[in-house]
Amino acid sequence: MSSATVSAPAARHAKERRRLGDHVAGWSFAGPATLIILGFALVPMAWALALSFTDSDLMKTPENVGLDNYRALFQDQVFFQAVRNTGLLLVLYIPASLVFGLVVAVLLNRKVRGIGFYRTAFLVPYVASATSAGLLMGYIFDRDFGLMNGVLVQLGLPMQGFLSSPSQAMYVLTLIFFWTRFGFAVVIYLAAIQEIDKAVLEAASIDGAGRWATFRHIIVPSVRPITVFLAVWGVIDALQFFDLVMTTTQGGPASATVTIVYYVWQLAFRYSAAGYGAAVAYTLFAGTLLLIVVGLVVARRRGAVR
Repeated sequence: MSSATVSAPAARHAKERRRLGDHVAGWSFAGPATLIILGFALVPMAWALALSFTDSDLMKTPENVGLDNYRALFQDQVFFQAVRNTGLLLVLYIPASLVFGLVVAVLLNRKVRGIGFYRTAFLVPYVASATSAGLLMGYIFDRDFGLMNGVLVQLGLPMQGFLSSPSQAMYVLTLIFFWTRFGFAVVIYLAAIQEIDKAVLEAASIDGAGRWATFRHIIVPSVRPITVFLAVWGVIDALQFFDLVMTTTQGGPASATVTIVYYVWQLAFRYSAAGYGAAVAYTLFAGTLLLIVVGLVVARRRGAVR
C-alpha cells in the first residue's frame, strides 16, 4: 500500500476535525447570544399565543376561552378602525418612501460642495429619537399655537385642525412618519447606486442616453432587489407604528389615529384585556406574514428577486 493511499484518508479526517473545531469555536462564541435572543423572542411569542386563548388581565388567574377572542374581532369596530388607519399608512408611506428615497439618493450621488452635509441632513431624522420627533411635531402642528397654522395665517389662509381634526390627523401623522423614516431608504439606495458599474453608466452616456433614460433603464433595474427589500422593511416598520401616536395624538381624536399596535397597547395596559390584546397582536402577525409572503412571491415572478 502506497504512502499516498494511506495519507489521503488521514488528510480527510484531519480536515474534518479542523472543520468540527471551527464549528465548536464559532458556536461557543455565538451560542450564548443566540440562546438569549431566541429566549427573548420565542418564549414571549409562545406565551402571547397561549394568552390569546384566555381572558387574562395580567392580574387574576386566566380562564381558557378558546377562540372567543378571535371571534370578537369581527364585532370590534375599533379594531377595524385601527386596521383602516394602518392600511392608510401603508398605502401612503410605502410608495412615497420608495419613490422619494430613490430620487433623493440619485440627487445625492454627486460630487458637489457640501454633499456630506446634505446626506447627513436626510439621515438625522431617522436616527433621532421618535419620541422627540413626535413632541416636536406636536408643537408644530398644534391647532392653536403651532407653527404651521401661524404660517397659514400669515399667508391669509384658514387655520387647520391638523392633529386635532379627525379627517386630517392620520394624514399628518403619515407625513411625520415619512419625514422620520425615509432617510433610511435614501441611505440604502445611495449605497446601491454607488455599486452600479461605472463603465455601464459611461457607455450609456457615450450612446447619448440622457439623465431620464439612464435613470429609467439603468438605475431603476439595477436597484430593483433593493426596492423589494425596502418595501418589505417598510411594511414591517409601518405595521409597528406606535411611538408617534403615543407622543402626539394618543389615538385621537375619536380613534382617528388608532393603529393596530397602539390598540394592542391600549387593550393590554389601559383596559386590562391582555388576552384580547394578544389575539389582536397575533392577527397582526399573521397579516404581516401574509403581506410579506405575497409581496416576495410577486417580486420573484417579476424577476425582482431570485
